[in-house]
Amino acid sequence: MKFGVVVFPGSNCDHDTYHVISKVVGQPVNFIWHKEENVEGYDAIILPGGFSYGDYLRTGAIARFSPVMRAVTNFARSGGLVLGICNGFQILCEAGLLPGGLLRNRDLKFHCEHVSIRVERTDTPFTIDYREGEVLSIPIAHGEGNYFCDEQTLADLESGGQVIFRYCDIDGRITDEANPNGSLGNIAGICNRERNVLGLMPHPERAAESVLGSRDGRAMFFSIADYLTERLKKRA
Repeated sequence: MKFGVVVFPGSNCDHDTYHVISKVVGQPVNFIWHKEENVEGYDAIILPGGFSYGDYLRTGAIARFSPVMRAVTNFARSGGLVLGICNGFQILCEAGLLPGGLLRNRDLKFHCEHVSIRVERTDTPFTIDYREGEVLSIPIAHGEGNYFCDEQTLADLESGGQVIFRYCDIDGRITDEANPNGSLGNIAGICNRERNVLGLMPHPERAAESVLGSRDGRAMFFSIADYLTERLKKRA
């Protein structure tokens, strides 16, 4: 089992993510520079949060043309696991691996705070160690996390069970007050139809150890490892 963490110019959560995988989950992991053209040998690839060059045009709009993204796209389309966090989520949308896009927060302010999100689905490789309806405390740090898509796309996401996380209050209620950025349907994270690509705005790597104030994010990384372990057993 091997994880890869893609590094774009401006990434600032790459080392956080690397730490969680290597020290908390205890799995092999490498950094992948954005100019790399080959991701062979990896079982899961993570696009971390932070920033990416060209965000002044539109978040992720230039980064999606990095050589590594062609490889990541092929990797995802062949069934490889891809997780995009914050800026990584934005890049996945720009690359067409996830539908919709991320707009400026509705109050036009940068939000950096712990929020509550509700686990909507546990039938993905990223959420198998959670409980459906479980409420997590995970931090956000973004100025453009307002998820938007057209009505048909939203209907497809809902009917296909592709909405994986929603912003909620501490009791799990989906309210407008609990929505920090104005995301359509309180959406905090979605997956593709095949369920092997997930994007979310909150930062699970910043909530993986007690010293950070929450351990609610660590199960996402353990879920990936557990899923890959079972898949590798079946191949054996």
